[in-house]
Amino acid sequence: TTEIYTLSLHDALPISECDSPTDFSSLASVNPGIGFARIGGATAVHLRGPAAKASTLSCPRDAEYFGADFRLGAYLPMFPPAGLTNLQDAVLPTLPDGRILLDGRAWEMPTPQNLDVFIGRLERAGLLVFDPLVEELRHGGAARAVPERTAQSRFVRAVGLSRRKLQMIERARHAARLLSAGTAIADVVFGAGYYDQPHLTRSLRRLIGHTPAEVMRGGVFLDL
Repeated sequence: TTEIYTLSLHDALPISECDSPTDFSSLASVNPGIGFARIGGATAVHLRGPAAKASTLSCPRDAEYFGADFRLGAYLPMFPPAGLTNLQDAVLPTLPDGRILLDGRAWEMPTPQNLDVFIGRLERAGLLVFDPLVEELRHGGAARAVPERTAQSRFVRAVGLSRRKLQMIERARHAARLLSAGTAIADVVFGAGYYDQPHLTRSLRRLIGHTPAEVMRGGVFLDL
């Protein structure tokens, strides 16, 4: 996905549907977000955290999903990403009329067409915040006027992962994209900064759920 605006705190995700039961590899990911699952006429609202490993999930028949990834460093303070990691989603309660209960208020259930409006309302209400320190630290920069220990604590609170783990996941996802595009495994090892092919293979098995050869052959459903 791509950012809608330079300063947007979220990236809208495309609508996904399953006409038949489908298993897929849910990749390790770094962005928290919000997801909506329509199954059997009911909609469940999930607040997601990052995932430090790949998992095999199943999409039931006639299910529809939509949602948004939050910009790295954006999160709901009521639900810190560290508490939502590895599929420990917070499922928000819904009222009989279909509205969402959050922070003691009833919020209209969004649709894929007005999800950005819903998230904008969360921002204006102060329920979705952004820590700019994350951008300073994620690329190896030093935090200005903030002690290192405080900076690291803020980073983990806003992201839910350490900087090292975040870099490992981003590198594996980059490698998977290169392989999916047909780049030779040897070139991916060099281009993505792995020591050798076994290093790449171990990383992709753990974080992508497939070997480099499996990704390169195609035919595997990845949530890239």
